[in-house]
Amino acid sequence: MSTYLQNPEQDEAATTTSPTRQIGRSTPPSKCVAWSAVGLVAASWISAAAFGLYILCFYFGAIRSGHIEQWNNNLSGLYDRDHPLAFLAMAAHLGTGAIILLLGPVQLIDKFRGRWPAMHRWLGRLYVFTAFVAGLGGLGFIVSKGTIGGAPMNLGFGVYGALMVLAATETYRHARGRRFETHRVWAIRLFALAIGSWLYRMDYGFWLLAAHRIGHTKTFRGPFDIVMSFFFYLPNLAFAELFLRGRWKRLCSAFGISAVVVLNIATLVVGIGTYYFIRYHWGPGILHSLLGRAG
Repeated sequence: MSTYLQNPEQDEAATTTSPTRQIGRSTPPSKCVAWSAVGLVAASWISAAAFGLYILCFYFGAIRSGHIEQWNNNLSGLYDRDHPLAFLAMAAHLGTGAIILLLGPVQLIDKFRGRWPAMHRWLGRLYVFTAFVAGLGGLGFIVSKGTIGGAPMNLGFGVYGALMVLAATETYRHARGRRFETHRVWAIRLFALAIGSWLYRMDYGFWLLAAHRIGHTKTFRGPFDIVMSFFFYLPNLAFAELFLRGRWKRLCSAFGISAVVVLNIATLVVGIGTYYFIRYHWGPGILHSLLGRAG
């Protein structure tokens, strides 16, 4: 997840002071860390893209087939015919959220930006617009109806939505002002936030399988649920800030092979989780929608 994802074979210019060019290539360990990081990002992109496709197929497939109540199969109270504004806000949130999951990683690839700058700019406009709408949609749902988890979930998700709106606004504002280094900093923050919805599902999936639902309740008001109201995006932002301030590079240099092992284990975990979700949840939902039987 670099300023954009740079090729691990490239050497970092000695005079570069950009906070977004962090992974050095001068030694074999750093190259191993770089390749491991790229592997983790690639696995995450594939997984997030599959989840984004599932969102479009399942939720909007349910609308197409006239069975919107099937939204509640995934989360109780997501659709309530007595709250039409909440439905519209959530539809906007889900639709634009799927788009940012699909587009985000593309915007972070150096070669893509260098080879097709016009495409990068137009996709970037679409990306920040959809992120802005996704944030507003989530906030609109909370204001008009509230979340199933009550005050802690309202607060956690409300802060998340506000941060999405802020990051999208700043990313666009600095690009328009041609302050490209600051633009890239905010773009990385926006990406860290944008993958939160995917991480929320992944974290819950692993926890429910490994911990047998300890701390989770059907009303999403258990100890684990309260932690997850914030945990799906705050660690992402913390990691992004470490990266932007150069500390990620120093940590990788200090721990060397340990960093490679951790990154590769994370890639393996993401791969296993993605396989599980695609086989037992996302895949069936996508197929049902494509076959005209939403959900």
